[in-house]
Amino acid sequence: MSRFIKSIRGMHDVLPDDSFRWQSFEAIIRQLMGSYGYREIRMPIVESTDLFCRSIGEVTDIVEKEMYTFEDRNGDKLSLRPEGTASCVRAGIQHGLLHNQVQRLWYNGPMFRHERPQKGRYRQFHQFGVEVFGIATADIDAELILIGARLWQQLDLKGIRLELNTLGSSQTRAEYKQVLVDYLNQHRELLDEDSLRRLESNPLRILDSKNPAMKELLDNAPSMVAHLDDESSQQFDKLKASLDATGIEYSVNPRLVRGLDYYCKTVFEWVTDELGAQGTICAGGRYDGLVEQLGGKPTAAAGFALGIERILALLEAQQELQAESVDLYLVLLGDACEIAGLQLSEKIRQQIPGVKLITNCGGGSIKSQMKKADKSGARIAMILAEDELSRQQVTVKYLREDKPQASVGFDELINFITEL
Repeated sequence: MSRFIKSIRGMHDVLPDDSFRWQSFEAIIRQLMGSYGYREIRMPIVESTDLFCRSIGEVTDIVEKEMYTFEDRNGDKLSLRPEGTASCVRAGIQHGLLHNQVQRLWYNGPMFRHERPQKGRYRQFHQFGVEVFGIATADIDAELILIGARLWQQLDLKGIRLELNTLGSSQTRAEYKQVLVDYLNQHRELLDEDSLRRLESNPLRILDSKNPAMKELLDNAPSMVAHLDDESSQQFDKLKASLDATGIEYSVNPRLVRGLDYYCKTVFEWVTDELGAQGTICAGGRYDGLVEQLGGKPTAAAGFALGIERILALLEAQQELQAESVDLYLVLLGDACEIAGLQLSEKIRQQIPGVKLITNCGGGSIKSQMKKADKSGARIAMILAEDELSRQQVTVKYLREDKPQASVGFDELINFITEL
Protein backbone atom coordinates (compact mmCIF):
# COMPACT_ATOMS: atom_id res chain seq x y z
CA MET A 1 0.00 0.00 0.00
CA SER A 2 1.38 3.42 -0.99
CA ARG A 3 2.40 5.69 1.88
CA PHE A 4 1.00 8.81 0.23
CA ILE A 5 -1.97 9.74 -1.94
CA LYS A 6 -1.21 10.84 -5.50
CA SER A 7 -3.17 13.22 -7.68
CA ILE A 8 -6.01 11.73 -9.70
CA ARG A 9 -5.06 10.53 -13.18
CA GLY A 10 -5.42 13.32 -15.70
CA MET A 11 -5.51 16.05 -13.03
CA HIS A 12 -2.19 17.81 -12.60
CA ASP A 13 -0.56 20.16 -10.15
CA VAL A 14 0.82 23.43 -11.49
CA LEU A 15 4.14 23.75 -9.69
CA PRO A 16 5.86 27.04 -8.81
CA ASP A 17 8.32 26.74 -11.71
CA ASP A 18 5.35 26.71 -14.11
CA SER A 19 2.73 28.86 -12.38
CA PHE A 20 4.33 32.13 -13.51
CA ARG A 21 3.62 31.12 -17.13
CA TRP A 22 -0.06 30.77 -16.26
CA GLN A 23 0.00 34.14 -14.54
CA SER A 24 1.62 35.77 -17.56
CA PHE A 25 -0.98 34.26 -19.91
CA GLU A 26 -3.85 35.30 -17.64
CA ALA A 27 -2.50 38.86 -17.49
CA ILE A 28 -2.37 39.01 -21.29
CA ILE A 29 -5.95 37.80 -21.77
CA ARG A 30 -7.25 40.18 -19.10
CA GLN A 31 -5.64 43.14 -20.86
CA LEU A 32 -6.69 41.89 -24.30
CA MET A 33 -10.35 41.45 -23.40
CA GLY A 34 -10.45 44.86 -21.76
CA SER A 35 -9.12 46.42 -24.97
CA TYR A 36 -12.17 45.01 -26.82
CA GLY A 37 -14.67 46.06 -24.14
CA TYR A 38 -15.42 42.56 -22.80
CA ARG A 39 -16.22 41.96 -19.13
CA GLU A 40 -15.34 38.96 -16.97
CA ILE A 41 -17.97 36.57 -15.60
CA ARG A 42 -17.26 33.76 -13.11
CA MET A 43 -19.55 30.71 -12.93
CA PRO A 44 -19.64 27.82 -10.42
CA ILE A 45 -17.76 24.61 -11.16
CA VAL A 46 -20.77 22.41 -10.24
CA GLU A 47 -24.02 22.72 -12.21
CA SER A 48 -27.22 20.75 -12.66
CA THR A 49 -26.60 17.77 -14.94
CA ASP A 50 -29.74 18.70 -16.88
CA LEU A 51 -28.06 21.93 -18.01
CA PHE A 52 -25.52 20.01 -20.06
CA CYS A 53 -27.96 17.35 -21.25
CA ARG A 54 -30.18 20.10 -22.69
CA SER A 55 -27.37 22.18 -24.20
CA ILE A 56 -24.65 19.77 -25.34
CA GLY A 57 -27.06 16.94 -26.19
CA GLU A 58 -27.83 13.74 -24.33
CA VAL A 59 -26.39 11.51 -27.06
CA THR A 60 -23.03 13.27 -27.34
CA ASP A 61 -19.81 11.64 -26.10
CA ILE A 62 -19.43 14.34 -23.45
CA VAL A 63 -22.76 13.61 -21.76
CA GLU A 64 -22.77 9.85 -22.36
CA LYS A 65 -19.17 9.05 -21.42
CA GLU A 66 -17.13 11.97 -20.15
CA MET A 67 -19.00 14.00 -17.53
CA TYR A 68 -18.26 13.69 -13.82
CA THR A 69 -21.82 13.25 -12.54
CA PHE A 70 -23.05 12.46 -9.03
CA GLU A 71 -26.03 12.82 -6.69
CA ASP A 72 -25.72 15.16 -3.73
CA ARG A 73 -27.28 14.55 -0.32
CA ASN A 74 -30.62 15.94 -1.50
CA GLY A 75 -30.73 13.49 -4.41
CA ASP A 76 -30.11 16.21 -7.01
CA LYS A 77 -28.08 15.11 -10.02
CA LEU A 78 -25.07 17.39 -10.41
CA SER A 79 -22.04 17.52 -12.73
CA LEU A 80 -18.66 19.15 -12.81
CA ARG A 81 -18.87 21.50 -15.76
CA PRO A 82 -17.37 19.99 -18.96
CA GLU A 83 -17.40 23.32 -20.83
CA GLY A 84 -18.23 26.97 -20.16
CA THR A 85 -20.81 28.12 -22.71
CA ALA A 86 -23.83 26.40 -21.15
CA SER A 87 -22.93 27.76 -17.71
CA CYS A 88 -22.50 31.26 -19.12
CA VAL A 89 -25.90 31.10 -20.84
CA ARG A 90 -27.52 29.79 -17.66
CA ALA A 91 -26.03 32.66 -15.64
CA GLY A 92 -27.14 35.20 -18.24
CA ILE A 93 -30.73 33.94 -18.22
CA GLN A 94 -30.88 33.62 -14.43
CA HIS A 95 -29.62 37.15 -13.79
CA GLY A 96 -31.48 38.92 -16.60
CA LEU A 97 -28.41 39.80 -18.64
CA LEU A 98 -29.51 38.63 -22.08
CA HIS A 99 -33.01 39.67 -23.21
CA ASN A 100 -32.89 42.73 -25.52
CA GLN A 101 -29.31 43.40 -24.42
CA VAL A 102 -25.83 43.11 -25.88
CA GLN A 103 -23.32 41.39 -23.64
CA ARG A 104 -19.64 40.80 -24.35
CA LEU A 105 -18.33 38.37 -21.70
CA TRP A 106 -15.26 36.26 -20.99
CA TYR A 107 -14.30 33.66 -18.38
CA ASN A 108 -11.35 31.54 -17.37
CA GLY A 109 -11.32 28.43 -15.21
CA PRO A 110 -11.19 24.64 -14.84
CA MET A 111 -13.41 22.21 -16.78
CA PHE A 112 -13.72 18.43 -16.29
CA ARG A 113 -14.07 15.52 -18.72
CA HIS A 114 -13.31 11.85 -18.08
CA GLU A 115 -11.23 11.32 -21.22
CA ARG A 116 -8.13 9.24 -21.86
CA PRO A 117 -5.29 11.53 -20.77
CA GLN A 118 -2.68 12.41 -23.37
CA LYS A 119 -0.48 15.37 -24.21
CA GLY A 120 -2.66 18.46 -24.35
CA ARG A 121 -5.75 16.64 -23.06
CA TYR A 122 -6.45 16.23 -19.35
CA ARG A 123 -9.41 15.30 -17.18
CA GLN A 124 -9.16 18.63 -15.40
CA PHE A 125 -8.26 21.23 -17.99
CA HIS A 126 -8.54 25.02 -18.09
CA GLN A 127 -10.49 27.02 -20.62
CA PHE A 128 -10.47 30.67 -21.56
CA GLY A 129 -13.82 31.41 -23.17
CA VAL A 130 -15.51 34.39 -24.84
CA GLU A 131 -19.26 34.73 -25.38
CA VAL A 132 -21.28 37.48 -27.12
CA PHE A 133 -25.06 37.80 -26.84
CA GLY A 134 -27.53 39.96 -28.75
CA ILE A 135 -25.64 40.49 -32.05
CA ALA A 136 -26.83 38.44 -35.03
CA THR A 137 -24.58 39.87 -37.76
CA ALA A 138 -21.31 38.59 -39.22
CA ASP A 139 -19.26 41.51 -37.89
CA ILE A 140 -19.23 40.02 -34.39
CA ASP A 141 -18.10 36.66 -35.81
CA ALA A 142 -15.21 38.55 -37.40
CA GLU A 143 -14.41 40.32 -34.12
CA LEU A 144 -14.16 37.02 -32.27
CA ILE A 145 -11.72 35.72 -34.87
CA LEU A 146 -9.71 38.96 -34.70
CA ILE A 147 -9.39 38.55 -30.92
CA GLY A 148 -7.84 35.13 -31.49
CA ALA A 149 -5.48 36.49 -34.14
CA ARG A 150 -4.35 39.31 -31.83
CA LEU A 151 -3.78 36.84 -28.99
CA TRP A 152 -1.44 34.74 -31.13
CA GLN A 153 0.37 37.94 -32.09
CA GLN A 154 0.79 39.05 -28.48
CA LEU A 155 2.02 35.58 -27.48
CA ASP A 156 4.36 35.51 -30.51
CA LEU A 157 2.99 32.13 -31.60
CA LYS A 158 3.72 30.93 -35.13
CA GLY A 159 2.24 28.38 -37.51
CA ILE A 160 -1.39 28.72 -36.42
CA ARG A 161 -3.94 28.58 -39.22
CA LEU A 162 -7.65 29.40 -39.31
CA GLU A 163 -10.28 27.06 -40.74
CA LEU A 164 -13.88 28.18 -41.36
CA ASN A 165 -17.18 26.59 -42.24
CA THR A 166 -20.88 27.31 -41.96
CA LEU A 167 -23.45 24.83 -40.72
CA GLY A 168 -26.46 26.84 -41.87
CA SER A 169 -29.55 27.54 -39.82
CA SER A 170 -30.94 24.98 -37.40
CA GLN A 171 -33.59 24.01 -39.95
CA THR A 172 -31.21 23.59 -42.89
CA ARG A 173 -28.76 21.76 -40.65
CA ALA A 174 -31.52 19.28 -39.73
CA GLU A 175 -32.42 18.85 -43.41
CA TYR A 176 -28.78 18.30 -44.39
CA LYS A 177 -28.35 15.85 -41.54
CA GLN A 178 -31.07 13.64 -43.05
CA VAL A 179 -29.45 13.84 -46.51
CA LEU A 180 -26.12 12.82 -44.98
CA VAL A 181 -27.66 9.91 -43.04
CA ASP A 182 -29.33 8.62 -46.21
CA TYR A 183 -25.98 8.73 -48.03
CA LEU A 184 -24.05 7.02 -45.22
CA ASN A 185 -26.71 4.31 -44.82
CA GLN A 186 -26.06 3.35 -48.42
CA HIS A 187 -22.43 2.68 -47.48
CA ARG A 188 -22.75 1.24 -43.98
CA GLU A 189 -20.22 -1.47 -44.74
CA LEU A 190 -17.51 1.23 -45.08
CA LEU A 191 -18.22 2.87 -41.73
CA ASP A 192 -16.06 2.12 -38.71
CA GLU A 193 -17.53 1.24 -35.32
CA ASP A 194 -17.38 4.81 -34.03
CA SER A 195 -19.16 6.17 -37.12
CA LEU A 196 -21.89 3.52 -36.92
CA ARG A 197 -22.56 4.60 -33.34
CA ARG A 198 -22.75 8.25 -34.38
CA LEU A 199 -24.92 7.58 -37.43
CA GLU A 200 -28.15 7.80 -35.43
CA SER A 201 -27.03 10.13 -32.67
CA ASN A 202 -24.68 12.74 -34.17
CA PRO A 203 -24.03 12.04 -37.87
CA LEU A 204 -22.30 15.38 -38.60
CA ARG A 205 -19.41 14.29 -36.39
CA ILE A 206 -18.71 11.46 -38.86
CA LEU A 207 -17.51 14.12 -41.32
CA ASP A 208 -14.72 14.94 -38.86
CA SER A 209 -13.44 11.33 -38.77
CA LYS A 210 -9.67 10.92 -39.01
CA ASN A 211 -9.93 7.31 -40.24
CA PRO A 212 -8.00 7.21 -43.56
CA ALA A 213 -10.04 4.20 -44.71
CA MET A 214 -13.13 6.44 -44.80
CA LYS A 215 -11.53 9.41 -46.59
CA GLU A 216 -12.88 8.63 -50.07
CA LEU A 217 -16.35 7.94 -48.69
CA LEU A 218 -16.44 11.28 -46.86
CA ASP A 219 -14.89 13.20 -49.75
CA ASN A 220 -17.84 12.08 -51.89
CA ALA A 221 -20.47 12.84 -49.25
CA PRO A 222 -23.11 15.51 -49.99
CA SER A 223 -21.75 18.99 -49.29
CA MET A 224 -23.20 21.17 -46.54
CA VAL A 225 -22.66 24.26 -48.72
CA ALA A 226 -25.01 22.88 -51.36
CA HIS A 227 -27.82 22.77 -48.79
CA LEU A 228 -27.31 26.20 -47.20
CA ASP A 229 -30.16 28.64 -46.72
CA ASP A 230 -29.69 32.09 -48.29
CA GLU A 231 -29.28 33.92 -44.98
CA SER A 232 -26.48 31.65 -43.77
CA SER A 233 -24.75 31.83 -47.14
CA GLN A 234 -24.87 35.64 -47.17
CA GLN A 235 -23.64 35.86 -43.59
CA PHE A 236 -20.72 33.56 -44.37
CA ASP A 237 -19.81 35.70 -47.40
CA LYS A 238 -19.83 38.83 -45.22
CA LEU A 239 -17.59 37.14 -42.67
CA LYS A 240 -15.06 36.17 -45.34
CA ALA A 241 -15.12 39.72 -46.74
CA SER A 242 -14.43 41.12 -43.26
CA LEU A 243 -11.49 38.77 -42.75
CA ASP A 244 -10.11 39.61 -46.20
CA ALA A 245 -10.33 43.33 -45.39
CA THR A 246 -8.46 42.91 -42.09
CA GLY A 247 -5.75 40.68 -43.52
CA ILE A 248 -6.72 37.46 -41.72
CA GLU A 249 -5.75 34.38 -43.73
CA TYR A 250 -8.13 31.41 -43.62
CA SER A 251 -9.23 28.30 -45.47
CA VAL A 252 -12.78 27.04 -45.84
CA ASN A 253 -13.06 23.46 -44.57
CA PRO A 254 -16.43 21.99 -45.59
CA ARG A 255 -15.82 19.02 -43.25
CA LEU A 256 -15.40 21.22 -40.19
CA VAL A 257 -18.17 20.54 -37.70
CA ARG A 258 -18.24 21.20 -33.99
CA GLY A 259 -18.89 18.36 -31.56
CA LEU A 260 -21.64 20.16 -29.65
CA ASP A 261 -25.25 20.13 -30.85
CA TYR A 262 -25.94 23.81 -30.25
CA TYR A 263 -23.74 25.24 -33.05
CA CYS A 264 -25.29 26.78 -36.19
CA LYS A 265 -24.08 28.99 -39.04
CA THR A 266 -20.43 30.08 -38.59
CA VAL A 267 -17.96 27.65 -37.01
CA PHE A 268 -14.18 28.05 -36.89
CA GLU A 269 -11.03 26.47 -35.50
CA TRP A 270 -7.47 27.66 -35.00
CA VAL A 271 -5.17 24.68 -35.55
CA THR A 272 -1.47 23.82 -35.40
CA ASP A 273 0.64 20.87 -36.54
CA GLU A 274 2.98 21.07 -33.53
CA LEU A 275 0.87 19.28 -30.90
CA GLY A 276 0.26 15.93 -32.54
CA ALA A 277 -3.32 14.66 -32.46
CA GLN A 278 -4.47 17.60 -30.33
CA GLY A 279 -4.02 20.13 -33.13
CA THR A 280 -7.04 22.34 -32.41
CA ILE A 281 -6.06 25.00 -29.90
CA CYS A 282 -9.09 27.28 -30.17
CA ALA A 283 -12.58 26.72 -31.56
CA GLY A 284 -15.96 28.36 -31.63
CA GLY A 285 -18.84 29.65 -33.68
CA ARG A 286 -22.43 30.76 -33.53
CA TYR A 287 -25.17 29.19 -31.38
CA ASP A 288 -28.26 31.33 -31.91
CA GLY A 289 -30.74 28.78 -30.56
CA LEU A 290 -29.08 27.87 -27.26
CA VAL A 291 -30.49 30.65 -25.06
CA GLU A 292 -34.06 29.73 -26.03
CA GLN A 293 -33.22 26.03 -25.67
CA LEU A 294 -32.22 26.66 -22.04
CA GLY A 295 -35.39 28.61 -21.20
CA GLY A 296 -34.56 32.18 -22.22
CA LYS A 297 -35.92 34.43 -24.94
CA PRO A 298 -34.58 33.93 -28.49
CA THR A 299 -31.12 35.53 -28.49
CA ALA A 300 -28.34 35.60 -31.06
CA ALA A 301 -25.07 34.31 -29.61
CA ALA A 302 -21.51 33.44 -30.65
CA GLY A 303 -18.26 32.64 -28.91
CA PHE A 304 -15.09 30.59 -28.71
CA ALA A 305 -12.95 28.76 -26.16
CA LEU A 306 -9.34 27.68 -25.99
CA GLY A 307 -7.49 25.18 -23.83
CA ILE A 308 -4.87 26.94 -21.77
CA GLU A 309 -2.75 23.80 -21.34
CA ARG A 310 -2.52 23.45 -25.13
CA ILE A 311 -1.52 27.09 -25.56
CA LEU A 312 1.19 26.78 -22.92
CA ALA A 313 2.42 23.54 -24.52
CA LEU A 314 2.67 25.33 -27.86
CA LEU A 315 4.52 28.23 -26.24
CA GLU A 316 6.95 25.76 -24.70
CA ALA A 317 7.48 24.05 -28.06
CA GLN A 318 8.17 27.32 -29.88
CA GLN A 319 10.01 29.37 -27.28
CA GLU A 320 12.70 28.93 -24.68
CA LEU A 321 10.74 29.88 -21.60
CA GLN A 322 12.94 31.16 -18.81
CA ALA A 323 12.14 30.49 -15.18
CA GLU A 324 10.58 33.30 -13.19
CA SER A 325 13.33 35.54 -11.83
CA VAL A 326 13.82 37.18 -8.43
CA ASP A 327 15.27 40.68 -8.32
CA LEU A 328 16.79 40.86 -4.84
CA TYR A 329 17.72 38.59 -1.95
CA LEU A 330 18.32 40.21 1.45
CA VAL A 331 20.95 38.38 3.54
CA LEU A 332 20.56 39.10 7.28
CA LEU A 333 23.17 38.24 9.93
CA GLY A 334 22.23 38.63 13.60
CA ASP A 335 19.04 39.38 15.55
CA ALA A 336 19.25 43.16 15.20
CA CYS A 337 19.80 42.87 11.44
CA GLU A 338 16.84 40.52 11.07
CA ILE A 339 14.51 43.11 12.60
CA ALA A 340 16.05 45.97 10.63
CA GLY A 341 15.90 43.81 7.48
CA LEU A 342 12.17 43.22 7.83
CA GLN A 343 11.60 46.97 8.14
CA LEU A 344 13.83 47.68 5.15
CA SER A 345 12.13 45.00 3.02
CA GLU A 346 8.68 46.43 3.67
CA LYS A 347 9.89 49.93 2.79
CA ILE A 348 11.28 48.65 -0.53
CA ARG A 349 8.06 46.79 -1.39
CA GLN A 350 5.98 49.81 -0.44
CA GLN A 351 7.93 52.25 -2.61
CA ILE A 352 8.75 49.96 -5.57
CA PRO A 353 5.56 48.08 -6.54
CA GLY A 354 6.27 44.88 -8.45
CA VAL A 355 9.77 44.34 -7.11
CA LYS A 356 10.56 40.67 -6.42
CA LEU A 357 12.41 40.60 -3.10
CA ILE A 358 13.12 37.59 -0.89
CA THR A 359 14.03 38.34 2.72
CA ASN A 360 16.06 35.55 4.30
CA CYS A 361 14.18 33.83 7.12
CA GLY A 362 15.41 31.04 9.37
CA GLY A 363 18.87 32.44 10.08
CA GLY A 364 22.06 30.73 8.93
CA SER A 365 25.66 31.65 8.23
CA ILE A 366 26.59 34.07 5.47
CA LYS A 367 27.77 31.11 3.37
CA SER A 368 24.46 29.25 3.67
CA GLN A 369 22.44 32.41 3.03
CA MET A 370 24.47 33.25 -0.06
CA LYS A 371 23.81 29.74 -1.36
CA LYS A 372 20.08 30.37 -0.88
CA ALA A 373 20.41 33.72 -2.66
CA ASP A 374 22.11 32.09 -5.64
CA LYS A 375 19.60 29.24 -5.79
CA SER A 376 16.70 31.71 -5.74
CA GLY A 377 17.85 33.10 -9.08
CA ALA A 378 18.14 36.64 -7.69
CA ARG A 379 20.18 39.14 -9.67
CA ILE A 380 21.55 40.81 -6.56
CA ALA A 381 22.21 39.89 -2.93
CA MET A 382 22.02 42.70 -0.37
CA ILE A 383 23.97 41.85 2.77
CA LEU A 384 23.06 43.41 6.12
CA ALA A 385 25.40 42.48 9.00
CA GLU A 386 26.31 44.38 12.19
CA ASP A 387 28.96 46.53 10.45
CA GLU A 388 26.51 47.52 7.70
CA LEU A 389 23.76 48.21 10.22
CA SER A 390 26.01 50.51 12.23
CA ARG A 391 26.75 52.50 9.05
CA GLN A 392 23.08 52.37 7.89
CA GLN A 393 23.94 50.70 4.60
CA VAL A 394 23.89 47.36 2.79
CA THR A 395 26.59 45.59 0.82
CA VAL A 396 25.43 44.88 -2.73
CA LYS A 397 26.81 41.77 -4.42
CA TYR A 398 25.98 41.06 -8.07
CA LEU A 399 25.14 37.38 -8.62
CA ARG A 400 24.57 37.30 -12.40
CA GLU A 401 26.96 40.01 -13.62
CA ASP A 402 30.69 40.55 -13.38
CA LYS A 403 30.59 43.76 -11.37
CA PRO A 404 32.41 44.72 -8.15
CA GLN A 405 30.37 44.72 -4.97
CA ALA A 406 29.30 48.11 -3.62
CA SER A 407 27.96 49.75 -0.46
CA VAL A 408 24.64 51.60 -0.65
CA GLY A 409 23.17 53.68 2.16
CA PHE A 410 19.63 53.08 3.41
CA ASP A 411 18.60 56.55 2.19
CA GLU A 412 19.96 55.83 -1.32
CA LEU A 413 18.64 52.29 -1.64
CA ILE A 414 15.26 53.06 -3.22
CA ASN A 415 16.84 55.11 -6.02
CA PHE A 416 19.55 52.47 -6.51
CA ILE A 417 17.03 49.62 -6.90
CA THR A 418 14.75 51.70 -9.14
CA GLU A 419 17.62 52.47 -11.51
CA LEU A 420 18.38 48.75 -11.81
